[in-house]
Amino acid sequence: MSNKDVSIIIVDDMQFSRVVIQAALKKAGFSNIRVASRAQEALNMMADLHADVVLADWVMPEMDGLELTDIIRQKDEELGVYTAIILFTAQEGIEPLVEAFDRGVDDYICKPPNPHELAARVNASARIASLQNDLLETSQQLEDTVKHLEEMALTDPLTGVGNRRLLTRQMEYHLLDASARHGGVCFVMLDIDHFKKINDTHGHDVGDEVLIGFTRRIRRTVRPTDLVARMGGEEFGIIMHYTRAENFRHSTLERMLASINQRPFKTSVGDLTVTASIGVCFYKGEGEQPSVQGLIKCADEKLYKAKANGRNQIIF
Repeated sequence: MSNKDVSIIIVDDMQFSRVVIQAALKKAGFSNIRVASRAQEALNMMADLHADVVLADWVMPEMDGLELTDIIRQKDEELGVYTAIILFTAQEGIEPLVEAFDRGVDDYICKPPNPHELAARVNASARIASLQNDLLETSQQLEDTVKHLEEMALTDPLTGVGNRRLLTRQMEYHLLDASARHGGVCFVMLDIDHFKKINDTHGHDVGDEVLIGFTRRIRRTVRPTDLVARMGGEEFGIIMHYTRAENFRHSTLERMLASINQRPFKTSVGDLTVTASIGVCFYKGEGEQPSVQGLIKCADEKLYKAKANGRNQIIF
C-alpha cells in the first residue's frame, strides 16, 4: 500500500496541531486525509467511509482518545474490519501507556511530533491495518466456506431439501421441545409407489425429474416451519411441530396425497401418474418421550401397512 492510498483521519481539538500534522503527512506523500476537531466528528466520518489509520489527540473535550479508541474497536468488531489507532500524547510515565495499549491503541507519538517519525509510524500502522484486514477477510471467507460445507452436508443435492442427517437432528430438538412445552410432533413418512418401475422403464433421469416434482408438491402443502427431508431413494420424511397437539389436522396430509395423485407429473417423456403411500406417527408431548429412531420406526411401520393395504393411502 503506497502512502497516497492510506486513508487517514486526524482528530485534534487544537487547530494549530491539525494543520501541522496534516502538512507533515502531505509532505511525506499521504494525500487521503480527513480532519476532525472532535471525536464524534471523526466517528461520523468513519461511518461514511472507513479509515486505515486514525491519529487522535489523547486529551480532548467531550470524548478523549481512549474513549474514542473504545468505540472504534467496538465498531471494528461489528463490521469485521481493523483500524490502526495512534494517539498523540504528552503523558508521562508507563502506566497511562500500558492502559492505552490494553484498550486497543496501536501506537503513540509524543507531542510535538517529529515529521519523519510521524510518517514512519503511520506507515507501520497502515501496514499492520492492511495485514489485519487481509486476515479478517480470509477468516470470513473460511467461515463462509465452512458454513456452505455444513449446509451441503445437511442437504439433499438433487431436491434441495434436507437429508436424513438434518431430519434426525431436528427431530431430536422438536421431541425435547414438545416434551418440555406439552406440544406435539407429527412425523410423516412418504414413499413413491412403484418408483423402481419408473426408473426401469424410463431411466434414472426421468426418475430424478419425478423426485424433484414430488418434492415441490410436498413443500407446497406444508407450512414454512415444517421440515421436509429426503431420507433416501424415493423415501421422504416430514417433521410437523405444533405448540398444541390438538392443532394437528388430518386434512393437511389428505391434501398432500391429493396433490400427488390427482395430477400427472410432467417429465421429459410425457405425463406420468404417480401415487404415494404415507405413514404417520404422533407424539403429543405426554408420557414417555420416544427416541428419534423410535418415532421413525413407528412411521415406517405405518408406511408398510399403507403399502400392504394397496398403496396410495395414509395410515395414521
